[in-house]
Amino acid sequence: MSGLKGHLTYGVYAAGWGAVKKLPEPVAVRLGRTIADIAWKRRGKGVRRLESNYARVLPDATPERLAELSRAGMRSYLRYWMESFRLPAWSKERIKGGFDPKDLHYLTEGLASGKGVILALPHLGNWDLAGAWVTTNLETPFTTVAERLEPAKLYDRFVAYRESLGMEVLPHSGGTAFGTLARRLRDGGLVCLVAERDLSASGVEVKFFGEATRMPAGPALLAQQTGALLLPVTLWYDESPVMRGRVHPPVDVPESGTRAEKTSVMTQALADAFATGIADHPEDWHMLQRLWLADLEPRSGPAEGESRSGPPDGERP
Repeated sequence: MSGLKGHLTYGVYAAGWGAVKKLPEPVAVRLGRTIADIAWKRRGKGVRRLESNYARVLPDATPERLAELSRAGMRSYLRYWMESFRLPAWSKERIKGGFDPKDLHYLTEGLASGKGVILALPHLGNWDLAGAWVTTNLETPFTTVAERLEPAKLYDRFVAYRESLGMEVLPHSGGTAFGTLARRLRDGGLVCLVAERDLSASGVEVKFFGEATRMPAGPALLAQQTGALLLPVTLWYDESPVMRGRVHPPVDVPESGTRAEKTSVMTQALADAFATGIADHPEDWHMLQRLWLADLEPRSGPAEGESRSGPPDGERP
């Protein structure tokens, strides 16, 4: 990323954290919708890709339905950003009242067992809000991983933001994250990972809405190596200020097979759980990037361990 572009990118996000969090909530909601509608009308590459991805989720949808869905999707996406910019200023009471998960007993019972828990989520709803709810309402800290961004001060700002919400944030690159996550789990801790988009060259191929893509192997490998419980989670919005969510039943480690075979089965189970949540609430799936193998170009970007410019159009770090 050029120095000028890096400064501009950082400036946009710094302005969001500095200004949006000071707005009254109704004003922030209207601002988010206005920005979303402008972006949707411009039909940039992120909006077009969003519609293309929704077409995989709803293969029988008409062009009119996909356009309607992409507009709702952009509004949901900007709701995520408006909430995220404002989260550091929310009171504990506002955070506690901002999320309502179903089947939470899978998580609380898993934590009580002392074996460690891995929560795996797709880019649905607002996982930062869900994480803040866990650290606030359940009073449970957790460890997560963030992709290293350029400029470095933007990455540092995102890390500081998430640490202010009670998260321990590890860089995706560098090769040490997996070992640290495993130690946290062996100590009975909680690990949360966004896990439907592969950021490495070692993802596991799965079927997702009937077509091939790759998803990270990390959640399944961590569960096998540490004995921790692996729980898929899906999130969604409704018309209220409260985000909804569901903790899905555990993904078990198969009793037989090689490590690779077990990882494949478990990652497919995660993909199936994610697909259920996305199919029920497609407008809250903020996937504005290419995902399926048929859409991906040969890898020509930074190798594993290198940073990338970002966040680009439609990216959620």
